[in-house]
Amino acid sequence: MSVVIRMKRTGRKNAPCYRISVADKAAPRDGRTLESLGLYDPDSPVPELRLKLDVERARAWIQNGAQPSETVHSIFLKSGVYKGLERKTKKRSRPKRGRETAKSATRAASEKARADAKAARRSTRAAARRAAAKAAKAAAPAAE
Repeated sequence: MSVVIRMKRTGRKNAPCYRISVADKAAPRDGRTLESLGLYDPDSPVPELRLKLDVERARAWIQNGAQPSETVHSIFLKSGVYKGLERKTKKRSRPKRGRETAKSATRAASEKARADAKAARRSTRAAARRAAAKAAKAAAPAAE
């Protein structure tokens, strides 16, 4: 069973509020959770009430192998959950957005090769059309 720490949406329409919860990876976003670690209310007018988090329980879950989502990971960084933890946890396996990975570099190279081949075919066809038009033009005065 793989365990993730993610946000569970609560609140009203256009007024989101999130519970930071520990759940089975296969469970739906707003489904059954193993434990609730805190509350995140991004629209709270009071900055102290935007985040309530049980830091010790979050550290315990991370040390036991729970993987936080990207958003929860950034919240944990800001709230100091990772301070004092041993470095036995793996680094984030997902690449950050905007960074090129080896797979995307390979994909970009193959797309460029396809585009170059398409441009070569297009220029060959255009050259053939020009040659045909030139031959037709040369043949037209001779026919008169």
